[in-house]
Amino acid sequence: MRLVFPGFGTVVNIATIVLGSLVGLLLGARLPERTRTTVTDALGLVTVLMGALAAARVTSPTLLEVVGPNAPVLIVLGSLLIGGIGGSLLDLERRVDDLGGWIRGRFARGDGDHAGRQRFVEGFVTASMLFCIGPLTVLGSLSDGIGLGADQLILKAILDGFASIAFAATLGIGVMAAALAVAAIQGSLTLVGWLLGDLLPAAHVDGLTATGGLMLIGVGIRLMGIKAVPVANLMPALLVAPVLVEVAARVHA
Repeated sequence: MRLVFPGFGTVVNIATIVLGSLVGLLLGARLPERTRTTVTDALGLVTVLMGALAAARVTSPTLLEVVGPNAPVLIVLGSLLIGGIGGSLLDLERRVDDLGGWIRGRFARGDGDHAGRQRFVEGFVTASMLFCIGPLTVLGSLSDGIGLGADQLILKAILDGFASIAFAATLGIGVMAAALAVAAIQGSLTLVGWLLGDLLPAAHVDGLTATGGLMLIGVGIRLMGIKAVPVANLMPALLVAPVLVEVAARVHA
């Protein structure tokens, strides 16, 4: 994978999401409502599991060594609080909803029903959060940009492809539109890696991953219909987490 161009992993990731979504759309029309509901609940549970595994990075030995034993949980808490306040003041949840509605209009111009729009937005937001949050997104994109290879993003592409089949079968074409979010976020991180080299130390990535893991749990809770957690409002927390890790590291030193 080291002989291809930077960004190759993201291109493959986009392709698998689009292909998986097409398969899911063809399959979804043949599934009864009760089956789609069951699949959505199962996806919610798996999303919670993935989030929990990512959140467990709060106990990473690397992070504990850099910031001390008491700081990791406070870093995650502070990131979510600061990021959530900032995101809510910017009303990111509504803005993402509006973005999803605009993109849906580009995909399906004659379908203006509210239920269809909400389903598209839910698919777009849910799939975007799932595909764009996690260690493989950050580490894979940066590694691809630095020139270390696209192996991590190829693995992520395979996982996202299978996930998009299940998501598109239940949430519709909005899942396919999430490929745009993947292109923007992973493409940007790949560019950062290409321009600046190894941007984030391992401890900083662990703090970001743990914070993102809790956000993924929020996505899972939302998928299962337990509570409509405004996950989009929490997105700035991903920017805050590495900053707080750096602050805690300086204090601990």
